[in-house]
Amino acid sequence: MRNRKQRMVSQIPVRAEVTHFSHDGRGIAHIDGKTTFIRGALAHEEVMFRRLRSKKQYDEGEVLEVLRASPHRVEPKCPHYTMCGGCSLQHLDEAMQIHEKQDWLANLLERIGHVTPETFLAPLTSEAWHYRNKARLSVRYVEKKGSTLVGFRERNNPRFITDIQECPVLHPRVDAHLVDLRRLIDSFAAPASIAQIEVAAGDEDVGLIFRHMTPLTDADKAQLRLFADETQMSIYLQPAGPDSITLFYPEKADPYLYYELPDEGLRFAFHPRDFTQINMRLNRLMIQQAMDLLALKSDDRLLDLFCGLGNFSLPAARRCAKVIGVEGSDEMVGRATMNARLNHLDHVDFYCADLTKTDIFEQLQSERFTHLLIDPPRTGALEIVREVNRISPQRIVYVSCNPATLARDADVLVNQHGYELKAVGVMDMFPHTAHVESIALFTQGR
Repeated sequence: MRNRKQRMVSQIPVRAEVTHFSHDGRGIAHIDGKTTFIRGALAHEEVMFRRLRSKKQYDEGEVLEVLRASPHRVEPKCPHYTMCGGCSLQHLDEAMQIHEKQDWLANLLERIGHVTPETFLAPLTSEAWHYRNKARLSVRYVEKKGSTLVGFRERNNPRFITDIQECPVLHPRVDAHLVDLRRLIDSFAAPASIAQIEVAAGDEDVGLIFRHMTPLTDADKAQLRLFADETQMSIYLQPAGPDSITLFYPEKADPYLYYELPDEGLRFAFHPRDFTQINMRLNRLMIQQAMDLLALKSDDRLLDLFCGLGNFSLPAARRCAKVIGVEGSDEMVGRATMNARLNHLDHVDFYCADLTKTDIFEQLQSERFTHLLIDPPRTGALEIVREVNRISPQRIVYVSCNPATLARDADVLVNQHGYELKAVGVMDMFPHTAHVESIALFTQGR
């Protein structure tokens, strides 16, 4: 049950001067001494807004009218932007988006990490539209309308799916066929049985994973084959959990998608359910920057933690004597090993270990590492950095998808272990969202 304060929020429009921009992409105002987060507002704007929720420490609201606009305000490209929860920053110009993200990172490093980098790297950016090679689209058949919704959750009410006909951040081939996807599911014998569609794209092929709660009929399967032929996309079916995903059509022995790093001469195979970077064009820039920061020499040895399918391990193996990659998933270790063989690299090995513990340092105690690369999930790598002096790498490159945990871990590396934060920068892996990807270089103190 909602608390009484939330039920009694006034719907009367309120005028506000927005002073700052929050880390989640909302404007910050102070109304009668109370902090208010206003969705759709930008720093230094005057707006009329309505309160959505009132909590003890702060209020939340959304813009009704912009009275004085920021010079950085732009018209959103997506016609569904005000409803859809997939993006949150399309009303802010692209250059200012990445500028704000760098400010958020710098603030968190100072406030949480108690560190200041020697250098801020130039932000990495790429194309801001049609960049999403991975996405999970929700699906719901609306019986009253006799039609299917396919898209992201609504911004104001995540229980509902936004009624969209296009998505300018999705892979262009998927965007072009969103309406066709809806019609396809409408044609099924039990359209309500389709729960979601996952998108996974390689450099050439696009895969769609259909999660279906009941078996598909022969007629359904015929429609899927026709759709695949018309769109030149591959169809995977998921009747149960993730392990049940299989390639349905076209019928071929190889179920994998592929992406390449042309500058590295590398080719990666991945299954549509595997974790891969969502923005492949930015991924290439990120890998190059990581290699530049590592500055590997021919006799160096790299430990790559949270290595996935070898996205950083294999480029590094082109440059140094030995790479060992460690990942928490047996399946991903198998994929990384397969990719090493695919690229004829025999001086890189992969192991499976729980990286929330530091057993990996005991397992590899006979190894000598000069360099460490960490690419952890949003929870960060606290357990690893606490024990990093057990291998004492000369250089550490930390790739982060959460600036708060990067800042926390930087505090340990710098203020407890004596490393120097030489450089840090943001990477716009997710344009038009408040998600911040960053990269940092730590070196042993003098």
